Amino acid sequence: MQNALLPPPLSLYIHFPWCIQKCPYCDFNSHAVKDSLPESDYIDTLLKDLAKDLAQFQETRPLQSIFMGGGTPSLFSAQQIQRLLTGIESMIAFAADIEITLEANPGTFESEKFADYKAIGINRLSIGIQSFNDQHLKRLGRVHSAQEAIRAVAGARQAGFDNFNLDLMFGLPDSDEQDSLRDVQQAIALQPSHISFYQLTLEPNTYFHKYPPVLPSDESIFDAQLACQKLLAEQGYQQYEISAYAQAGKQCKHNINYWSFGDYLGIGAGAHGKITLGLPDNIVRTMKPKKPELYFEQLNHDRLVQTIKESDLALEFVMNHLRLKKGFSLESYTQRTGLSLQSLQPALAECIQQGLLIERQQHYVCSEKGWYFLDSILENFLSTDIIDA
Repeated sequence: MQNALLPPPLSLYIHFPWCIQKCPYCDFNSHAVKDSLPESDYIDTLLKDLAKDLAQFQETRPLQSIFMGGGTPSLFSAQQIQRLLTGIESMIAFAADIEITLEANPGTFESEKFADYKAIGINRLSIGIQSFNDQHLKRLGRVHSAQEAIRAVAGARQAGFDNFNLDLMFGLPDSDEQDSLRDVQQAIALQPSHISFYQLTLEPNTYFHKYPPVLPSDESIFDAQLACQKLLAEQGYQQYEISAYAQAGKQCKHNINYWSFGDYLGIGAGAHGKITLGLPDNIVRTMKPKKPELYFEQLNHDRLVQTIKESDLALEFVMNHLRLKKGFSLESYTQRTGLSLQSLQPALAECIQQGLLIERQQHYVCSEKGWYFLDSILENFLSTDIIDA
């Protein structure tokens, strides 16, 4: 056992489950606003939720990052978000360089709202653009136009944000490589510090899964991905995660902690958390009710907490870390799981033999082949035998 090992950094994820309307591709826990938005009641419940988590886990580590996702957090007023952040900081310390991100959609705010968000301490935005093509935006069910997206980015800059992400999708219905390149070129012209660029997938329990649109061929999607990745790299956006590209020093702290098997509290309807209470046999996951009406009632009930089985730790660690270009070291494996290095060696050796991983001084990264065949890598860890360190 390695209970004396220091726990990883701590982050906080806050889920806001409402949107103006549900997009046909979206499998996140989001619900169209039907009547009025219960802003005050929801903020009250979030703060009570956090207080219960902190008491249950006796958590005292400072927060390194806060990420407000959804849904559409920018539907909430800056006044209510300020009340939330003030309440959080009264319960748990913020690191001096804390990153506080708010997700926003171009159709749900105006420049004045951005300035208010900046004034209350939010220092990073993630703006859901998806495309700068109005036809594609309509097919995706987005409520904004390309011009509104461009104006939103200008508003963010005017409000003083110099650290913000733009979300883009590729492999869209009725699109080709040139469409994807034009989207990326437009995004680069707006000079965000970070770009998320990910493929449209038809997820279960979505409208697109039930009524699938005709998508480009796998070959054309892959060609578009490679062409856009080349363009991003040429313009100074380095890929550090499967779908994430950033200017130097502007990687998302919250996402890096998540993919590095760090700890995070999760509050809000449908939010998940992961907390290290002891190694290797006491790493737990928390899950909150998905439906907002059930979440409002959840404070009267025991929350769902599950211990991650030791037999799953190796797979979960590798599955997270190999999404990052930097890979992982064997030292980080023992620090985050408390498990023996021997528990990884057979699977690592097999991956190296298959040309999927590269080893450099006990540090493992995906090969070019492995980067595009992560599922093949993970298959080697499904039956990994666990040995305590």
